[in-house]
Amino acid sequence: MARTSVLARAEKVEPNPSHQCALAATARMAPEQVQVLVRTSDGGEFALPRELVHILLASAGELARGHAVTVLASEVQLSPAETAELLGLSRPFVTRLLDAGDIPSMNLPGSSHRVVRLADVLTFQQRRERRREGRRQIADVLDDTESAS
Repeated sequence: MARTSVLARAEKVEPNPSHQCALAATARMAPEQVQVLVRTSDGGEFALPRELVHILLASAGELARGHAVTVLASEVQLSPAETAELLGLSRPFVTRLLDAGDIPSMNLPGSSHRVVRLADVLTFQQRRERRREGRRQIADVLDDTESAS
């Protein structure tokens, strides 16, 4: 059975520029100080659980900055091509990262095809961003040292 794209099935929400102010105000709210009530079509009401409030506020921040938001479970398994798409890298480069163990992966049972957990992709992306920031700080110090000479 062919595997359908995880990213194609994911819920993606595009920002609406006319809502930017309301989204920005929502994103500034502290999750522990917010209660979100949902009203059903029959008039019933219930409060959303704290986990959903966190997701809503984080999503509001991204939408306010003009970023689309895609909702995926962190345990979802991605193909190397989907991993490359999320990271903005080429599939062959991601394959080399998988081969080197920089991003954990596993083979599908009885197959040579690999899958990668989204949580592992996000961990790799955070490490990569921290290294990039560290290099940027070193370059800034070197620039300051050279300009002071």
